[in-house]
Amino acid sequence: MNIGDKVRFLHEVGGGVVSGFQGKNIVLVEDEDGFEIPMPVSEVVVVNADNYNMPKVDKKASKAKVEQAKMEGAVSTKADDAYTSVKAQLAASLDAEEDDDVEPCDRPVTFKAAPLERKGGDSLNLSLCFVPTDVKRISSTDFNTYLVNDSNYFMQVLYMNAEGERWNILYNGVVRPNSRVLVDNFDHSVLNEMEYLCLQTLAWKEDKAFDLKPALTTEIKLDCTKFYKLHVFQRNEHFDTPVWEVPVLRDDKSVRALFVDADALQEAMNNPAQSASQTSVEPKVTLSALGREKSKAAGAGKPKGGKSMGGTRPKQGEIIEVDLHIANLLDTAAGLSNADMLLVQMQEFRRVMDENLKRPGQKIVFIHGKGDGVLRRNLLQELKYRYKQCTWQDASFREYGYGATQVTIHNA
Repeated sequence: MNIGDKVRFLHEVGGGVVSGFQGKNIVLVEDEDGFEIPMPVSEVVVVNADNYNMPKVDKKASKAKVEQAKMEGAVSTKADDAYTSVKAQLAASLDAEEDDDVEPCDRPVTFKAAPLERKGGDSLNLSLCFVPTDVKRISSTDFNTYLVNDSNYFMQVLYMNAEGERWNILYNGVVRPNSRVLVDNFDHSVLNEMEYLCLQTLAWKEDKAFDLKPALTTEIKLDCTKFYKLHVFQRNEHFDTPVWEVPVLRDDKSVRALFVDADALQEAMNNPAQSASQTSVEPKVTLSALGREKSKAAGAGKPKGGKSMGGTRPKQGEIIEVDLHIANLLDTAAGLSNADMLLVQMQEFRRVMDENLKRPGQKIVFIHGKGDGVLRRNLLQELKYRYKQCTWQDASFREYGYGATQVTIHNA
């Protein structure tokens, strides 16, 4: 599929001409009114006919025939001469046919509708909405990502996901006032890449004066286990189907995720008077960090036999051992699904990798156990795509059996 191809929609009425692409999965289709419609590539098919049911007209061949007919014809140039040859009439007919063959989508747009504004919409409000294509198969369906601009401002939005310490652009474009736009399509296989997102926005109004709004950068940490939970997806005013809405901007400000220290929460419940005087302190801890605290309390941070566990900086030549069994990361796994536990384990894996990426030659052994191989497959996928500067192999069979992978850090 290339720019300029005529296409029609597979499961919807309509079609148009391919005008561009957004990433690998979204194609922009320009309809006969000149509007660009983003559609998943899987929902679009190429057709080899104009107007979807008429054979194509070779405009170059038609033009050549017209020129030849003009040269061979005897067209009178006198105003009072009413005679016209048959060849000249054919040439005039082909000229008219060529003019009629111009597609509406090829004509320049001369009318541009003013964006609709609503009362009370001058505060910036932006949301990410994840829409399952088949909500009845929530554990295996793919998802469409929409940006919803619930304000009277145009927004230039840069939507990105993290890859190590860098970012990849998933969408870069303008979202019109009080509208939504499809920006991405993904499935469960890439959920590890969706954990850390960033959106940068710049807002304005066209053809009128407006209040200046700040350029904002919002970083989001998604709980990717929610993509497996049906109750997370609810209907709202923007969609007729269930969606997971993640706020990005609210009333001109970035929406920040709140991370709570479980120990601090327990202490606050036991000593409410003391915690009231410390409300200005906002500790931020992740689940993997809670696991690290447990490891330290158990003495796991001490080197043993030339090796050291995650959470300490080893001496030169020492091997870091990281036990990813869930019992070593959390005090209790009660109430957690398999997907929840896998997410905790992958968070700890990424933490250790990120802390040691600038230490070439460092060897890290991740103990994941044999099990059904799900955790090991996820580790190898992360190493292949996120930590390309590293090599890996099965760890010593004598010490770990089949249940560990050894990673070696190299220069980027």
